[in-house]
Amino acid sequence: MNPPHVNELMSLLAANPEAELAMQLPEGDFVPAHFHVTEIGRVQKDFIDCGGTVRSATHCQFQLLVASDVDHRLKAGKLAKILEMSQPLLNGEELPLVVEHEDGRTIAFPVIAIESSPERIEFQLALPHPACLAADKCGLAFEESGVGDLVFRPAPATAASSCCTPGGGCC
Repeated sequence: MNPPHVNELMSLLAANPEAELAMQLPEGDFVPAHFHVTEIGRVQKDFIDCGGTVRSATHCQFQLLVASDVDHRLKAGKLAKILEMSQPLLNGEELPLVVEHEDGRTIAFPVIAIESSPERIEFQLALPHPACLAADKCGLAFEESGVGDLVFRPAPATAASSCCTPGGGCC
């Protein structure tokens, strides 16, 4: 299953303007229902991986704020209006969604699914996981963990030829 993107979310919000919004954290708890969306942005990261390949990653990021106004409730129609205002920044791109939330520490959670009904739109958030994008050059093999995450293990092949052996010049 592919993670949801901006255009899919726009369609869900437009189809269910009176729906309440819910953000389910990876452990199963929910962000308090009185959250605000304080920013929507296009975040682009340009970087070089440990194998020397230049890469770029872009996503649409929502910043949440849980304030003291416990009676506040953001409906789908209002979020649709905020998202519509962000379209010049998003350039109409089909971007994956990330939700930034602070609960003791600020974490940017990838959105892995969105469940919707006329009454409720629920975002399912996941923990971010670092990955080696040059595993073939660093002597790492990867496999699915069974929950959609990639688990990296040392490749059984030639450790001596790996750039990441002691003295091998790995970053």
